[in-house]
Amino acid sequence: MIKRASATSVFCNLGFALLALTVGFAGSSASAQTADQVLCDRLAADPTDPDKPPDVKGTPDVAPSDVAMAIKYCKIASPKSRRALYELGRAYAANRQIPDALAAYRKAADKGSTSAMVELGIALATGEGVAKDQDEARRLFERAADAGNPRGVVNLAALGQNGGAPSDPVRARALLEKGAQANSAEAQYQLGLMLADGTGGPKDDVAARAWFEKAAAQGHPGALERMGAFEQSGRGGPQDKAAAKAYYQKAIALGNEDAKAELRRLECPLEIKDKRGHFVSDLCF
Repeated sequence: MIKRASATSVFCNLGFALLALTVGFAGSSASAQTADQVLCDRLAADPTDPDKPPDVKGTPDVAPSDVAMAIKYCKIASPKSRRALYELGRAYAANRQIPDALAAYRKAADKGSTSAMVELGIALATGEGVAKDQDEARRLFERAADAGNPRGVVNLAALGQNGGAPSDPVRARALLEKGAQANSAEAQYQLGLMLADGTGGPKDDVAARAWFEKAAAQGHPGALERMGAFEQSGRGGPQDKAAAKAYYQKAIALGNEDAKAELRRLECPLEIKDKRGHFVSDLCF
């Protein structure tokens, strides 16, 4: 699935099982904060945007009640801030003003916003609101990835999996490591998956577990589920079923369905069957 920053994005999924990235580095384009920028950030900042200052929390979704105000203040701040331009695009997208959102993303991307590059790339890859152009989408994802945005890396891989030119797993792994070192939870999770599968380099369960643990500590649902699985089986480190259960429960609280199924199997490892071999019930402990 080509991944976007939040649930407010309205472009279509492509079905590739990768998650949206949380980013940890790259600098803001504006050093001084105007009142309009502060209000724009408060209403429409993307938690995954590397341009976002550390003291700005951001919101995964621009609330419907905040859309009009977000458009107003982000539009005022946008001439002097690529971050505000990107946030203006998010506000337009939340309001389903797709042409306006794409125009704002393009302007922000031209000014160096890697998050805008990713969102514009998603639109071009899916053909939602614009003519499909996977070559241009690839170039945008590559620019974002080379600038250190892990969402660019993952979407680059997703593009190759969905009919585009094959991505380079060795390069993807190296770029994800850069994002992981910068404390991006999603990059840590995706790097852990590559290490666990031996994609783009040697398989390393110990290193995979270490990256999953770092991402889980930041509340990443997928990493919490993977840590539960690694703890349950003793993969890459000690086996601890109590710890596995705790990880699964945290992942479930964040909506991870895989963790729900794994916890069920952990608590109910046996099946009771009748004399004909038909399932009767689980045996739980």
